[in-house]
Amino acid sequence: MEHIDKLLIDFLRSVAGVSDDILGWVYPLTAAFAVALLSYACTALFRFVVMPAVQKLTEKTKATWDDYLFNRRVMRAFRRLIPPVIWYATLPLVFTHSPGLLSVLLKVCSIYLVIVSLLFISQFLHSLYDISAEHQKLRNRPLKGVYQMFNLLAFVVGCILVVSIVIDKSATTVLAGLGASAAVLMLIFKDSILGLVAGVQLSANDMLRPGDWITMQKYGANGYVLEVSLTTVKVQNFDKTITTIPPYALVSDSFQNWRGMRESGGRRLKLSVNIDANTVRFCSPEELASFAAKGYVLDGRYADAGFPVANTQVYRDFMFDFMKSHPDVQADMMVMVRMLQPTPDGLPLELYCFCSFVDWQPFERFQSSVLDYAVVMAKEFGLRVFQRPAGTDFKG
Repeated sequence: MEHIDKLLIDFLRSVAGVSDDILGWVYPLTAAFAVALLSYACTALFRFVVMPAVQKLTEKTKATWDDYLFNRRVMRAFRRLIPPVIWYATLPLVFTHSPGLLSVLLKVCSIYLVIVSLLFISQFLHSLYDISAEHQKLRNRPLKGVYQMFNLLAFVVGCILVVSIVIDKSATTVLAGLGASAAVLMLIFKDSILGLVAGVQLSANDMLRPGDWITMQKYGANGYVLEVSLTTVKVQNFDKTITTIPPYALVSDSFQNWRGMRESGGRRLKLSVNIDANTVRFCSPEELASFAAKGYVLDGRYADAGFPVANTQVYRDFMFDFMKSHPDVQADMMVMVRMLQPTPDGLPLELYCFCSFVDWQPFERFQSSVLDYAVVMAKEFGLRVFQRPAGTDFKG
């Protein structure tokens, strides 16, 4: 080191003709300029030679992960590490006779190195998140909160290193001093810590994925999950409003996830038609023959019944056959038509099946068509749908 320092001083004296009177301030400027020029040359070499070569190499490979790890953002962040590394390595070589100035410059260089390292780690984690978002098995996992937590931990470590550099103490000493204020730090980062734990639970148990339709009445959420981050879960409701929910609330409270319905390919239809109990009666053989002639039931279906057949039973069988043979009903799932407990509003007849429409609008159209058909066809079996009398009924 002293040899390089002496060579530079001899160069200023003999070649540049700098006198000893001004050598005291010319030398530091010249040395700083030489170090800056060297760092600029190395940075330019990396920018115009190394980066294009790496970009061309990644474009030729079939893998896609290297396109994310060596993209322009990551390479640009890595390029910022070159100047402080060169400064930290060369400053002791040219400032051997100025220990005070060297100490200050090394501190500034170390702080700058920590800052650009944090920026590089942030971009690297962002690229890892992009890779996981494209991965077939990982893209449906709420991993954004995990990457944010790693980024936060790196930021905390960087702050501890910067403080240790400024006060000229080891990082372990600063960390030990922070132990007394651990309660305050826990209070400050409470949401982040709870969000990290909740994110791990949501991901490990596969409870929530971006794009899932969830319902959580406590927070007024009823829509699709847009984003799962460290501190919030964004849900876009069907009225286009955005509801934000803390991740730990999804673990501690109950919410409804409709993903299973979508994956099964069948959405449940459950309707009730209230039948006027005064219209329920047994069918005569002639009526049963008439129903068979119209194709409502198979001929001879109730020949061996052994007991009187009510018109509600024929109507139930008709609606069951209708839904079982409907092209939009999942025949391999449960199809059921049953009578419920009588109420003051009539005798409820429940229609239960699973249709192939999982989206809202097609499902509602199918549900409305089934309800219309059930109400209209009830008259064919001598049944009347119950409704409370209105003023026009009394007037008539």
